[in-house]
Amino acid sequence: MTRAQDGVSGVGIGLRMGNSDALLAALPREVRWVEVHPENYIERGGRFARILEKAREAWPVVTHGLTMCFGALEPCDPAYQRELRAFLQDLEVSWHSDHACFGSVDGVFAHDLLPLPFTDEAVAVVSQRVMEAQDALGLPVALENVSYYAAMGSDPLAEVDFLNEILTRTGAQLLLDVNNVYVNSQNFGFDPRAWIDRVPVERVVQMHVAGHMVRADGLRIDTHGEPIPEGVYTLLEHTLRRTGKKPILLERDNNIPPLEEQLDELRRLTAIVDRVCGAATAPGGEARA
Repeated sequence: MTRAQDGVSGVGIGLRMGNSDALLAALPREVRWVEVHPENYIERGGRFARILEKAREAWPVVTHGLTMCFGALEPCDPAYQRELRAFLQDLEVSWHSDHACFGSVDGVFAHDLLPLPFTDEAVAVVSQRVMEAQDALGLPVALENVSYYAAMGSDPLAEVDFLNEILTRTGAQLLLDVNNVYVNSQNFGFDPRAWIDRVPVERVVQMHVAGHMVRADGLRIDTHGEPIPEGVYTLLEHTLRRTGKKPILLERDNNIPPLEEQLDELRRLTAIVDRVCGAATAPGGEARA
């Protein structure tokens, strides 16, 4: 059985209910690994358990959470953390990621990723929650940067300093969402390359890329429901020149197109990695497409 501990590299895809049947029927060679949200599988059997088991047989599996949201004022529910720890141990993952945001207040969940101000107080809260998660899960934790639609500080580039301080205090890793950087840069008028250039590349353990919606008034909304735009591809190239090869995930959570369209995006992402970083090599010396 393929396990996440065997090493995650190249371009993967988010395993969702909307694409799982097609992916598991075809087992396309373009897919090098898959990412799952534990919340979709914990305490669920039936079809969910079967999908996960088939995916584990085919690919390395990485986990990405939607619940802990490290900016919450209240500590995460210990019972949920115990369930999550058991799930991650069973999958034998090498790290677990969640977001630099908050999603609940006083036990009421918004079911959205709500951004944090780039303040010292928020740094302290997120750092505490990250350290609690690392202790509870017994695994390295990766923090993901999020999109936002109102100014979180006077200088948008301060977000990088905000994240870097958390990484320094906690020893955590960074899940670098290239699409979110691009969306924020277009909405708030800053250079996304300058943002990327301030990222501590040694902390980047994984990247996300996705598409987003552009409203009639020009506002960009992070939907994961459209094809990757040219600006995100270009920013990914710039990012890879700094970071070198990192696992890259194609996120498509809404308006999921036919499998071949998803694979076209995977092929283009792989071509970018190969062009910038050099082609991947399979065991025995055979170059992979």
